[in-house]
Amino acid sequence: AASKPDFAFTAPRYFNVAGCASDGTIGEDHDPESHIIPVLLQVALGQRPHFQINGEDYDTPDGTCIRDYIHIADIAKAHVMSLDYLETNEQSNIFNVGTEHGYSVNQIIAACEKVTGKKIKVVEGERRPGDPPVLVASAEKIRNVLGWQPDFDNLDNIIQTAWRWEQSEAGIKV
Repeated sequence: AASKPDFAFTAPRYFNVAGCASDGTIGEDHDPESHIIPVLLQVALGQRPHFQINGEDYDTPDGTCIRDYIHIADIAKAHVMSLDYLETNEQSNIFNVGTEHGYSVNQIIAACEKVTGKKIKVVEGERRPGDPPVLVASAEKIRNVLGWQPDFDNLDNIIQTAWRWEQSEAGIKV
């Protein structure tokens, strides 16, 4: 049990995982897919008719929810650093893993259009129950304790990796 002094753990906590392997060989593939970036890119590829925004009346600058998106490679790096910390310190710890910068749904849509060069059809839907207007991680602790920093802190770079994956999944040579 965790109360034993010879047992320690680390728990990296992250919010919105995004992006794929930079070379396009490994990526997100959920069934059904519900994550915003893959869904938007599937609309850009013509695999979906539109993207539905779930609420445009939040208390945010553009009315859409704001979230922190963290690249999968940055999460992998945080896991490795957490394990190294655990081996060295043998004490439990919990770390938020994020960029500390949020993007609204409308900003994500605009970035996907920029990266793909395609207009993405959007329709308005109802709010999802319980969705907070803003949810952004504080990564101060993981920066201070482990020295972790995200390598993919630019939204366009995150989306570019996902775009390579989505194109390769669609059989498009990238």
